Amino acid sequence: MAVPASRILDLLKLRASIFQTTFNPTGARLGNKILRQRLRGPALAAYYPRRTATFPDLRKLYPGFETYDEFEEDRLEGVMITKSRGKGAPKKKRTAAESKKFQGKKRR
Repeated sequence: MAVPASRILDLLKLRASIFQTTFNPTGARLGNKILRQRLRGPALAAYYPRRTATFPDLRKLYPGFETYDEFEEDRLEGVMITKSRGKGAPKKKRTAAESKKFQGKKRR
């Protein structure tokens, strides 16, 4: 004794409503497996340590207070050494006329 297909579909629909699942008689890919998973955002955010105050943060909070940043001083000293040897970054061009791009070189 065969059961009609409409009756089986009604049973599946009722089962989906009772157990709060998605009714998908065609078997289409809906992504429910991914959507049911636990969110990863809070776990990833808790993995990294909280950001601590930095020297630029302290300077913003207390503009009149003078601070000494050893790392920044070392960096600036390194920049001065490379510039004195002629290895520093080139100067930025202020206008279009100063740029090499607009000096009228011939293309080959």
